[in-house]
Amino acid sequence: MKNYVLDTTVLLYDSQALQAFGDNHIIVPMEVIEDVDRFKKDLSETGRNARQVSRYLDTLRSRGRLSGGVRVEGGGHVSVRPASTRGMHLLPMERRNRKDFVLAVALELNETSSETVTVVVTKDINLRIRADALGLQVEDYESEKIDIEELYSGYSEIVVPEATIEELEERGRVSLQREFLPNEYVFMRAAEDSDRRATGRFIRSSGEVVRVRASARGDIWRVTPRNREQACAMDALVDDSIQLITLVGKAGTGKTLLAVAASLYKTVDENTFNRVLVSRPTQPLGKDIGFLPGGIEQKLFPWMYPIADNVEFLMRGERTSGKQRRGFRDLIDSGILIIEPLTYIRGRSIHDQYLIVDEAQNLTPHELKTIITRVGEGTKIVVTGDPYQIDNPYIDSSSNGLTYVVEKFKTQEISAHITLTRGERSRVSELAANLL
Repeated sequence: MKNYVLDTTVLLYDSQALQAFGDNHIIVPMEVIEDVDRFKKDLSETGRNARQVSRYLDTLRSRGRLSGGVRVEGGGHVSVRPASTRGMHLLPMERRNRKDFVLAVALELNETSSETVTVVVTKDINLRIRADALGLQVEDYESEKIDIEELYSGYSEIVVPEATIEELEERGRVSLQREFLPNEYVFMRAAEDSDRRATGRFIRSSGEVVRVRASARGDIWRVTPRNREQACAMDALVDDSIQLITLVGKAGTGKTLLAVAASLYKTVDENTFNRVLVSRPTQPLGKDIGFLPGGIEQKLFPWMYPIADNVEFLMRGERTSGKQRRGFRDLIDSGILIIEPLTYIRGRSIHDQYLIVDEAQNLTPHELKTIITRVGEGTKIVVTGDPYQIDNPYIDSSSNGLTYVVEKFKTQEISAHITLTRGERSRVSELAANLL
């Protein structure tokens, strides 16, 4: 049995964390409760978690005294205790930082309960370093951890006889003597001639690899895939049998542009969907500029500039071709394109829409679960992001919702994933992504 001392970041990241430590003692410093209280009025997922934690602790209080410990469903005991003067004196110097109270509680437990191992659990990197420097055992909270280095790429590269590639090109499908994940893309190279290549997608129901659709390499709203990963992404984006798509890639690889082009093609040209719904987390890069004037649309529009830029880029191509396509504002006014903050998506049921969730690396697994469970009949959802560009302080490249969904859905026949590796925005963008 161990003593687990939790800090604020753990409770704000996962409201169910108090039930995740088995038959052990879970200690919440009183200063952490005060910290959680500061987030209760926040409209984000962090605020929701803060409210849930407070309600859950109040429920435990009705069962017994939190000062002595109350048994929880996971089998452990939860207690709330203040940092004593003795615990504060165990620190190298007198401090009054909230994080120091967590360390003080852990140090006192470590001294008074020498027979029981005390572990500090936090998602704060600096706090983990400081706890380790003080001789405390420390862990990251890893309930939803995904190894980013082992993240499913969405494709496999194999060497096959040239006859296999010829059969794929002639018949449009071929059987291979190996298994792949559903909708996994297969990059084939001929053993006899390394210049002979072909791309296919594995179909679980038939056990065959089918050639990537010709439209994936064609011209969709004047967007032509520039590399094989983009061709695979477009293939999935326009295939009605695939309901959930995840696109992962660094800046400039075309994630958002491909998704927007495919959504407008399926909505405006083919009338498969009633409208395009785009949502992005409102997580600022750098210091927030504060409150914005206007209604919801005016407040949200700065966060939607990337979508507007991509739509206007597509429209510019249509205008130069002599066609009179509407602009970004016209699409919004006509109801074809809707931008909506993720804050208001809870409780909705979204039917017959092409849903794009951009910058999903800033969402927690629970937030993305909330979004995906809103998907109704006839809706296709595309989730895009770059796990290495995270602005949310409570998650990292391995614990964000995007990588979590990629791993959890990779075995499902209704989903597809592709990792985009080559930047196509510009030479400058590609160099910056690789060098900086």
